[in-house]
This record gives sequence, C-alpha cells and structure tokens, in this order.
Amino acid sequence: MSTSQIAFLKGHGTENDFVIVPDPDNAVDLPASVVARLCDRRAGIGGDGLLHVVRSAAHPEARTMAADAEWFMDYRNADGSIAEMCGNGVRVFAHYLQRAGLVEEGDLAVATRGGVKKVHLAKGGDITVSMGRALLPEDGVTVTVDGRSWDARNVNMGNPHAVAFVDDLAHAGELRSVPPFSPAAVYPDGVNIEFVVDRGPRHVAMRVHERGSGETRSCGTGACAVAVAAARRDGADPAETGTPVTYTVDLPGGTLVITERPDGEIEMTGAAVIVAEGKIDPAWLETVTG
Repeated sequence: MSTSQIAFLKGHGTENDFVIVPDPDNAVDLPASVVARLCDRRAGIGGDGLLHVVRSAAHPEARTMAADAEWFMDYRNADGSIAEMCGNGVRVFAHYLQRAGLVEEGDLAVATRGGVKKVHLAKGGDITVSMGRALLPEDGVTVTVDGRSWDARNVNMGNPHAVAFVDDLAHAGELRSVPPFSPAAVYPDGVNIEFVVDRGPRHVAMRVHERGSGETRSCGTGACAVAVAAARRDGADPAETGTPVTYTVDLPGGTLVITERPDGEIEMTGAAVIVAEGKIDPAWLETVTG
C-alpha cells in the first residue's frame, strides 16, 4: 500500500452507501482488510461497500470487456470480499463518472464482474441501469426466522438472491446476521435474502440481508430479484404476454422502479448522490496495513 494520499468520495443510491476510490490506472492496492476498515462506520469512512473506479483496460478481470466499456466497477462488499454486481453501486458509479467529467449525459456502458451493464444518465438526474436478465433456478430454499419459515424463490441477477414473501417486514428479524436457510448447498457462496410484503397492485416493499454486509438500506439487484419474483407469483411473465411489467419497490432508503421487458431485459431507475470527497490519511493507512 502506497503511503501517498488516496482520494475518496462518499455516495449513495437510495441510501445504499459506498466509499468511492477513483483509480483509473489500477495503481491502488486494496486488500480485503483495508476495504473492510474503510467501510467500517466507526473506525473508517463507512459504507455498505466500496466502488473501485478503474479503466477496464487496466484491470486483469475487465480487459476482455474494454472494447465495450471503458470503465470497470471493481466492487467490494463491506467485509472486503469481492462481489459480482451491485445495482445501486452502478448508479452511484455512473454518477461519479459524470460528476468527474469523464462521461456525459446519455448512454454509458459499465464493465462489472456480472458483465457489461448499460446505463442511461437522464438530464433530470435519475439513472436507469439495464441489469440484464434474471435466471430462475428451480431449486429454492426455506428461510427461517424466529420460528417462522417461508419458501424463498431463487433468482439470480448476476449474484444470488432468495426472495421470501411475508405478512410483515418485522418478521425478517434483525437481519444483521444471515437468516438461516436450507438446504445450504443451493447457495454454496452465500446469498442475498429479501423479505417482501405487498403495498398495492404491482407495488411491494422489502428488507434485505446482503451477503458480506448485513442489512442494508437498499439493494438494486435485490429490488430487481423481488420484482421478478413478484411478477411470476402474480402470473405476469413479459416473455409470454409480450408486454413489459413494472413494479414499484419501496426500500428503507427510498424507492426504485423496476421494469422487465419481453426480451427479459430488466431496467432499474432511481437516484444517485455524492455527499462528500476528501483524502485518506496515509498515517491511518499505515495503521491498517502495518
């Protein structure tokens, strides 16, 4: 780890918050221990995850995508572990690029470990992300909290989700730790677990435990997974009807609008905010890495 000062920003999308580290040339080493400390809300800057901003051509995991997307979102969970994708993170990532003058309004491609994501930066401020298609494996799990159990729908949005429909969001419990689920073999690398209630026609609310981060105020891929699971529960499959289906998803940190199109493509629309920027103290970094 270099002892030179490292720039950072802090941003959020529907209160799913991130430490942003601009590093176009991939020169900053970010081991899991440093990421975890940066995301620590008492000992660090604080965040649900970290957005490492790198040019695709400069990162070994993204070079094959460089022809399609100049920028790679090297996303890390709050515990320092690597994640495939983060929907709210992509919106904040794109907002940072626009704020920094690296991209303009309109269409943008962002490379992620979950593939290249198409983003639209609207003039009014909202950002729409094409999240790809959902996979619906047949094997689901049973989630149990405080003696209550629910069957959870398996939805993969480039990362794994288990969606459980409940009568009351309080039934999800504290969500700091992973809600028990079985069989564990369905999700060998862990899972994001969503608890969902109905608010009205094509309108739901959710809470989520994100693997590696605990309960978060919002989860973009989770909102997409919830909308898909709700649509299938409600008998709506755009591939069969030929008509897009849109769900409004309320999260503790705000609202996202999710649309699934007949070709299976899922679009997520919401706001993104940058709240602060500064420099990481090199002396503090030494205490973390020493």
